[in-house]
Amino acid sequence: MKIIFFGSAHFGVLALKALIKSQHELVCVVTQPDKQKGRHLQLAATDVKNTALSCGLNIFQPENINNIESANFLKKLDVDIFVIAAYGQILSQEILDIPKIMPVNIHASLLPRYRGAAPINWSIINGDKKTGVTIMYVTRKMDSGPIIIQKEVKIEDKDTAISLEEKLSLCGSGLLMEALAIIDSRNYRLLDQDEEKVVYAPKMKKEIGLIDWDTPAVNIHNQIKGVVPWPGAFTSYRRKLLKIFQAEVLPIFPGQKPAAGQIIRADKHGIIVACSRGFLEIKELQLEAGKRMSAQNFVIGHKLIVGEILGKDK
Repeated sequence: MKIIFFGSAHFGVLALKALIKSQHELVCVVTQPDKQKGRHLQLAATDVKNTALSCGLNIFQPENINNIESANFLKKLDVDIFVIAAYGQILSQEILDIPKIMPVNIHASLLPRYRGAAPINWSIINGDKKTGVTIMYVTRKMDSGPIIIQKEVKIEDKDTAISLEEKLSLCGSGLLMEALAIIDSRNYRLLDQDEEKVVYAPKMKKEIGLIDWDTPAVNIHNQIKGVVPWPGAFTSYRRKLLKIFQAEVLPIFPGQKPAAGQIIRADKHGIIVACSRGFLEIKELQLEAGKRMSAQNFVIGHKLIVGEILGKDK
């Protein structure tokens, strides 16, 4: 089949590579325009574009995928399938109607759970034990199209949003090949999503990274793992921003229960903070204007006082 691939984020790279190696004809790769990044605001290409360039593929980077110029360009390519994976623009019905067979999307959840922009992050933040990948027929309503095929993926306790993305990306590339095979053979069935089971996964915002110490330690632990690489988990310490990158949950700790956010140990063994239920042992952190470091090294360079409360001056 003749295919156009739409993708921008790292999540879509393995699917693109799988298409390149397949028997299908990859006619074009559509990705977001280069954007300014970093301190010096240098133009940077998407991960998908870098992969496409390395393979000598035809690349299309419209500012607006839905304008008449984009539509005319895509129509002239006369393809059977659109494959979409974390592209970054919503396609109009006119664009979705262009492929002769159908447009399909690789979505990083078991739909209808986690429709939206950040399904991987929210599955970690909410403490889910499983997620997966859905290949779906694309409709105008966000992530609501009928399901072609799904596959479950286990979420390990050590998983972060970054490691889970890698697992789901790998799963998605293989599942895409399965979906294309059954579409090509016309041996597929479209399964409507159960609207009563819909859960949304809104886009990440900076405030989602703010730690509320008056919540259970396990919830904060999941938050820390789920908000990487952005916005990251953060609190405040002596009126400075304090980022926390790694931590572990301690259900119990000797001594009387202190206030939420209170430092109850800060020594060569690490930093332990009280939560509304349980305790959090901080493993890796970074104080504003400082370097990212282990808790042990942080304690050496900063005179933390047992009894101080994190987040008190947020």
